[in-house]
Amino acid sequence: MPFLHGFRRITYEYQSLVDAVLRVLRLEEGRESRDSDPAPADGPAPRDALTALLESEAQSAVFKEGVSCALFKVAETGLVSAAEILLQYGADLNFEDPVNYYNPLHIAVLRNQPRMVELLAGHGADINKRDRIHESSPLDLASEEGERLSCLRVLLDLGADVNAKDKNGKTALIHALASSDGVTVCNTDSIRLLLERGADVGATTQEGETVLSQLVFLVSEALEGTAEDAAAIGDFCLEAARLLLAHGADPSRCLSHSEEEGAREEEEEEVWAYEPSLTQVCLEHFDLLYPLAVLLLQSGAAFHCSRHGATCWTGYCPTFNRLCEALRQSDRDAASTLLAKAEYLLELATASSPAPALPPGFEVCVSSYVPRAEEVLGLYRRLRERRAAPAALQQLCRARIRCLLQPWPLERKVQALPLPDRLKEYLLPERKYAPRPGQDSFRPCLTLR
Repeated sequence: MPFLHGFRRITYEYQSLVDAVLRVLRLEEGRESRDSDPAPADGPAPRDALTALLESEAQSAVFKEGVSCALFKVAETGLVSAAEILLQYGADLNFEDPVNYYNPLHIAVLRNQPRMVELLAGHGADINKRDRIHESSPLDLASEEGERLSCLRVLLDLGADVNAKDKNGKTALIHALASSDGVTVCNTDSIRLLLERGADVGATTQEGETVLSQLVFLVSEALEGTAEDAAAIGDFCLEAARLLLAHGADPSRCLSHSEEEGAREEEEEEVWAYEPSLTQVCLEHFDLLYPLAVLLLQSGAAFHCSRHGATCWTGYCPTFNRLCEALRQSDRDAASTLLAKAEYLLELATASSPAPALPPGFEVCVSSYVPRAEEVLGLYRRLRERRAAPAALQQLCRARIRCLLQPWPLERKVQALPLPDRLKEYLLPERKYAPRPGQDSFRPCLTLR
């Protein structure tokens, strides 16, 4: 293979210069790390030695390639003074490593070297340049690990495009969510910083991925995992959801499979296949994902599909279906808790409307085998009675005031109103949420078996 032969020849021609630079800086490749090994050198003597070496090799036919490759190696370690010398001797900022095709800026970000990032950008490195294999920008790479937060901040301060997309349509924010598993990797701080700098919460990839679809995936992982993993994933999902909701994310909007399908629906006014929204998924397992279901409704999430309307889905069906299913698998104490949870979610769902918006033809049929069946039916009947009867004045006032105080969150706005405390409490059913130990965490489906 001529190309491979040529590739090897070019690599070996300048490798001796690269090795010499690394030896001067005590960065020899392949050296096993020992406690007695000297640290990488960044003092006056090594800098003088590096300068002398480069002066002696300046006439080499492969000098340019050698110092460029050496810059890549040095960028990885964060030796800023050595990198400055290599740049003075003509090192190419766009040099690509022949193995991974990253350039010095990419590797500096991957190794979390913020001072090196500043140096390279100051000498003209393109902070939005993507690698040739994955098309990842420095900002994408910085967003994928919480340990790279300092590099992420530097890149944003330098003007990196926070909403630039890779070849698949992923933005840095989607990268931050997609690389978080909620257990070992939690990029909460990176997500917060990206949102503060203007990241688009509505960005969609070519395959229809969004930041919310990433949360739906993590929620599914929690349901299928261990109790410990579910709790850890839940903590991450709650914090990430708070951040996304505060910046305008709509958790009740159905998720499209791709941008193309979404555009086709708008053009032809047809309903295509969509993935369930985050709100819908949480209601379908509200007993296991209760903290997130509460957070979404407390934050004003619609109790129906905000993309297609109530004809697509409403929260009443999944809530009652899940209530009946969970009751069949619960003991007496757990049944009381389930009923209380369902009732509270339904109260949150109706707090901002004069009457429950039950879908046409909606009925709750409870088998006699379901424990506490009469209480389930009683909960359903109260909703029907509220819908059929004229709305009470207090409910009309609550719905109107909550509407006028939007957007969420409402608590500070309500507290500022010149009203008695008891009326403020009525305006804020959200404040009734006081979970008992164990109720403030996700639980996997296995705990029901």
